[in-house]
Formats: sequence, C-alpha cells, structure tokens
Amino acid sequence: MAAAAAAALAAADPAPAVPQAPGSGGPTSRRDFYWLRSFLAGGIAGCCAKTTVAPLDRVKVLLQAHNHHYKHLGVLSTLRAVPQKEGYLGLYKGNGAMMIRIFPYGAIQFMAFEHYKTFITTKLGVSGHVHRLMAGSMAGMTAVICTYPLDVVRVRLAFQVKGEHTYSGIIHAFKTIYAKEGGFLGFYRGLMPTILGMAPYAGVSFFTFGTLKSVGLSYAPTLLGRPSSDNPNVLVLKTHINLLCGGVAGAIAQTISYPFDVTRRRMQLGTVLPEFEKCLTMRETMKYVYGHHGIRKGLYRGLSLNYIRCIPSQAVAFTTYELMKQFFHLN
Repeated sequence: MAAAAAAALAAADPAPAVPQAPGSGGPTSRRDFYWLRSFLAGGIAGCCAKTTVAPLDRVKVLLQAHNHHYKHLGVLSTLRAVPQKEGYLGLYKGNGAMMIRIFPYGAIQFMAFEHYKTFITTKLGVSGHVHRLMAGSMAGMTAVICTYPLDVVRVRLAFQVKGEHTYSGIIHAFKTIYAKEGGFLGFYRGLMPTILGMAPYAGVSFFTFGTLKSVGLSYAPTLLGRPSSDNPNVLVLKTHINLLCGGVAGAIAQTISYPFDVTRRRMQLGTVLPEFEKCLTMRETMKYVYGHHGIRKGLYRGLSLNYIRCIPSQAVAFTTYELMKQFFHLN
C-alpha cells in the first residue's frame, strides 16, 4: 500500500500561486528548497502510514508466500498467532528496512509525478484526466526501480520466523544476498512483475483519486473542502473526504494489480522458498501459484488484508501529508 498512499498523496494538481504582500517573503522565498520540502513531506507521510499498518504488512508477506508456520491460518488468526510465537515486536519485523525504503519511495514518486505530469501536458499535449493516469504509472515505476533492493531486503526480513533466522539484520541481508545470489542482480529478482503491476496500480490510483478530488471540489466545495491553513486561497479536501477518496482509489488499484504483487513477493523471497527452482521467472511463478493454489487462494491470497490495510493507511498518510504540506508551506 506504500504505492497507494504515495500515489494518492501526489494526485492533486499543483496549488495556484498566491500574491504575497511586500515583506512577507514573496513567491521566490517560498520556492527556496521546494524540492527538498516536497521530499520531506512525502517521506514523512509515507513512514507514518506504513508504521501504522506494519503488522498487516508482515501478515501479508507470511500469507502470500505460504510460510509453513502460518499457511493454514487466515488473516485474523495470523495476527493473533505471530505475537504468541514471536512476541508483539514480531508484528514489526522488517519495518526498519521498510522505513529506509518508504521514505525515498514516497518522496521520489511524488516529485516524479509532478515532473511527468508537467512534461506530458506541455510537451505531449495530453491533458484532462488521462495525463494523471500516464504520469502516475511512470512515477510509480520510477520510484520502484530506485528503491527495489530495499524492498527485497524488507521482504526477506519480514518472512523470517523467530528461531529460524537466515539474516541477522538489514546489513547482513544485503551482504548475504549480494554474495550468494549473483551480486546486484539478486536485489532485482521479481522486478518485472513489480513494474507490470505498478503501472496499472499507480496509474489507476492517481487517476481515481485525482478525478474524485477534482469532481468533489468542483461540485461541492463547501461540503467537501476547506481552505488550507497556510494559504486560505487554496481549497483542500477535508480529512475524512481525503480518506474516502484515497481508500476507493487504493482498493480499485489493488484489485487490478494484486496477482502481480503475489508473484513479486514469491520471486523476491528466492532461495528462502523450497520451490525456488520452479519460480525463476514471472511466467513460471504465476503458473506455479495458479496450478497449486488457484485464483482465490493463490493469486489473490491475502487480498482481504490489503482492503483492511487501505483505510488506516490512507487516513494516516493523508492527515500527515496535509499537515506537512502546511508546515513546509507547499500550498
């Protein structure tokens, strides 16, 4: 859901410029370090959102890859079983690596979306809602490629169960994967299904959220919107409306791209899984999962968990991001 949060956060069009009174700092000073402030705002929001749903992320990894300790359990049963077997901190296993990844991921995707949107509109002449779909897909793929090795390490750590540790920590995981799985190529296992899944996922997220926001503020600005605290001339969605729009966008996008997410996770785990040699390529992995587990219990296993994660993740992401935008004067 990191992608859903980051995609939804970035989906809004840039706020209009507001004339400044003499001595108030002016537009020029407000643009100082704009990219840095945008980077920080997106990164902080992403970290807060992912920490909130970290236990659900851990359970998702365990269920998607059919960990033998929990493969017979459902979502709620696994949430109860993990603390019993590994303690409550077991629900946050791999979260450190996730924070290292999600901060640049959210920031890169947000900035890339704005850059691609401007490029598509001015250079290619594409406007309307379609430019959000295109820019969102490109931004999502850019962020994935830049941060993918961190995601591989995070998944490896999250898959481990207490007493059966292959990696002692983030640094050890990096060294082990590099030494035993083909150097840098080992960090990009599963990249292709990730990119193929991210294109529709991020694109649909941007498209849906941006469209809902645009329509909402156009037809019911008083009911759904409020003035931004750092710039009263900019109208932003109310927090609960942000949550609703982001949740709908994330749910639709996740449903479309989820089989690619399952394929990616199994490929990322690599030699950790006993069926490793049967899942070397994306096609082989999808064929194996479908053949052995079917659609509902294979390609879409754990999807209900992602729906459950969507609402709190979006709530924290949007609330934090709106606060950071106002704190960093990005409106």
